[in-house]
Amino acid sequence: MSKSLHSITDVKEYWNRRPCNIRHSRSPFGSRQYFDEVEKRKYFVEPHIPQFAQFERWKGKQVLELGCGIGTDTINFARAGAKVTAIDISEKSLEIAESRAALFGLTQQINFLQADIEDLAANLPQQVFDLVYAFGVIHHTPNPSRALASIRAFMDVESELRIMLYARNSWKQYMIDAGLDQPEAQSGCPVAYTYTNSEIIELLKDYAVMSIEQRHIFPFVIDKYIQHQYELQPWFAAMPLEMFEVLSRNLGWHLLITAKKTN
Repeated sequence: MSKSLHSITDVKEYWNRRPCNIRHSRSPFGSRQYFDEVEKRKYFVEPHIPQFAQFERWKGKQVLELGCGIGTDTINFARAGAKVTAIDISEKSLEIAESRAALFGLTQQINFLQADIEDLAANLPQQVFDLVYAFGVIHHTPNPSRALASIRAFMDVESELRIMLYARNSWKQYMIDAGLDQPEAQSGCPVAYTYTNSEIIELLKDYAVMSIEQRHIFPFVIDKYIQHQYELQPWFAAMPLEMFEVLSRNLGWHLLITAKKTN
């Protein structure tokens, strides 16, 4: 992993231009139907997210979500009964997420806050969270090591860290290297680090890594997917599901990491 030449301002401007998943629905923007469809599409394409987040497990607990985006996971933590502090660098994403929480009557359970995850203490009052959750976020900040050091101040040894980082040894990265894909739907992503398992262990050297699991190969024809049609690429359509699952667990784009803070 090389050092990023981009700043946190570049990252913020990128996600302000097009918050993640904002095009997951063609219903009237900001409506209940719009947000329901955003959620349905997200979890249809990435069913490992609810399995990894374990929303129901955090009922009555304090959850810190880093990089909440437009709030799909945020809403589900709150629906399950968690008290959520949701942070993002993008004002536009937070604006949408806050309106979503109000629409679903969950404002009292969620505290939204704009902050840089590399310096959480500058904006987030000191407290200990039961879960720190960052799905697809830390690899988009210029200095992930600094972010992980920042997070430690909001955990104790009973807290759990659940994060997703991009996998270098993945089908997606091979396609990117061949010029056939890009890290995000919107071109020009300023920071998108990828990791091997050994690099994750080094990155999380101040944590006890409990598990690393690999998931998620996007199997659909992109042009059709943009039109909300779910046609499998012919090579995946011809592949038995069991074989695709094996491929996903060995060449998936998402590394699902669970860790604890060490003393």
